[in-house]
Amino acid sequence: MHRVKRAVIMAAGIGKRMWPITLETPKPLVQVNGRRMIDTVIGALHANGITEIYVVVGYLREQFESLEREYPGVELIVNPYYDAYNNIASLYVAREHLEDVMILDGDQIIYNEGVLAPEFEHSGYNAVWTKEWTDEWLMQVKDGVVTQCSRTGGERGWQLFSISRWSAADGRRLRRHLEQEFEEKKNRQIFWDDVALFCHPEDYQLGIWEMLPQDVAEVDSLAELAQLDESYRKYMEEEQGD
Repeated sequence: MHRVKRAVIMAAGIGKRMWPITLETPKPLVQVNGRRMIDTVIGALHANGITEIYVVVGYLREQFESLEREYPGVELIVNPYYDAYNNIASLYVAREHLEDVMILDGDQIIYNEGVLAPEFEHSGYNAVWTKEWTDEWLMQVKDGVVTQCSRTGGERGWQLFSISRWSAADGRRLRRHLEQEFEEKKNRQIFWDDVALFCHPEDYQLGIWEMLPQDVAEVDSLAELAQLDESYRKYMEEEQGD
């Protein structure tokens, strides 16, 4: 068994699908029912004894500075490429911290702190089994190992969530592949997840960490935000009025 020693939280994006909310507030700092999304992530990490936390920031990055005062162990890493390249750039700038690491997005809500447990057997992603159609990334698993992943979704598979664990060996491998893609190949418009799942799948044996649909909410749009917190419905009404 491996054990997570540190975490990297991705929080550099612009969050255009949640305009106008994110015009003045970066997405991970948006409050949902009175609590910022990133607070649920950091709080759950702390509950699992993970206090060495790196938050990758870019858009409106000055608003994240209070996190270093609020949470001992939190350190900000600036992604200077956030408005030019995809999120591979965010993990690239944090590549020195990828051994025994948990990588998460800051714009999700952790309802069940247990899903960030530090112990794991295989590097890989938290996932939820679904029989129904989903347009989210969907993995197929055999004997505990991911054999295939679809970017366009499907049915009867394991829906990938933005929580992943990487052993020391796989973290070193991931760093090397990030450097190859970003520096040598100039492959900068991909998701960082593409690196292991699609660019170099033969070099990893990824597993899954099973969880339930209600354990985590990934908030991708204004509509999804309004479903979780009624106070944002007025923005939907204004949008429809236009």
